[in-house]
Amino acid sequence: MAMTRGTDGGMLSEMNTTPLIDVMLVLLTLLIVTLPLQTHAVKLQLPVPSPVVQPPPFVLLDVAFDGAIAWNGTRVDRATLDADLARAAQSTPQPDIHIRPDRLARYDAVAMVLADAQRLGATHIGLDGTERYGR
Repeated sequence: MAMTRGTDGGMLSEMNTTPLIDVMLVLLTLLIVTLPLQTHAVKLQLPVPSPVVQPPPFVLLDVAFDGAIAWNGTRVDRATLDADLARAAQSTPQPDIHIRPDRLARYDAVAMVLADAQRLGATHIGLDGTERYGR
């Protein structure tokens, strides 16, 4: 205990609280360390991963400037093109048909290939490579 003088000359006694605070901090630290950690678990039902699906096959049809057509790089005539398109339309899964016209190809040649593909039952048809021409 520490003693101090009061304003009227009498002695006042005060308790030194520093050791008490130190003891309380040690006890608080021990309490925090010894308490078991509480985990807040969130129960989720995660989806079952599906097997990897192979992308559908695709066919690349090139339409040249002179109207010539190439099926995956092999030049074909109209009869062979119709037979190949019919076979592709009947297959499961149906392949994606990417038509890649040349910059100088005539519109009617490309439109005829599109019409033949639609007439023979192909449903996955698209133009490929037109972004290189710009506007």
